[in-house]
Amino acid sequence: MSQEQLFNLLATAIILKEPFESGKKPQYLITQRSDDEKTFPGMWTVPGGHLDLEDITDFPKQTEHYWYNCLERALRREVQEEANIKIKNIWYLTSLVRIKDDGHGSMVISFVADYAGGKVKISEDMQDYKWVTYEEAKKYNLFDGILEEFDMIERKLSGERDVEWERIK
Repeated sequence: MSQEQLFNLLATAIILKEPFESGKKPQYLITQRSDDEKTFPGMWTVPGGHLDLEDITDFPKQTEHYWYNCLERALRREVQEEANIKIKNIWYLTSLVRIKDDGHGSMVISFVADYAGGKVKISEDMQDYKWVTYEEAKKYNLFDGILEEFDMIERKLSGERDVEWERIK
């Protein structure tokens, strides 16, 4: 069996500004990549990034052998770096894999989180941000698959239990 690394590991945060329980439609934070970015220039996305070794080793193990909540810690760090805000109530949504032409792959674990405070201030590799409802998000040039992730959240918040990613028809 090959010991070659299969994927880089990333986490993304779909951040909800208005909790569904408040009776309002949730708003999602989207950020626009700089036109100078090598991949997906000018497109709209959600905050996220790589799991760094420090997200693990800078903290004590929770058990004799294991660190827990590493992705959640990385996600909080990435959201702070990219949008200058805090998040809470992080929960798993879905996962996806991209394999580039050179054979290198990335696995992305997509999470949902509630906005917990702070004023959005985007990082230098972004050029804009918006808080949008699901319907408003349809008007933006989003990364492939993100609108479907918003749809998953809308369905889960409406009470559907067995929700998986599927292409919107």
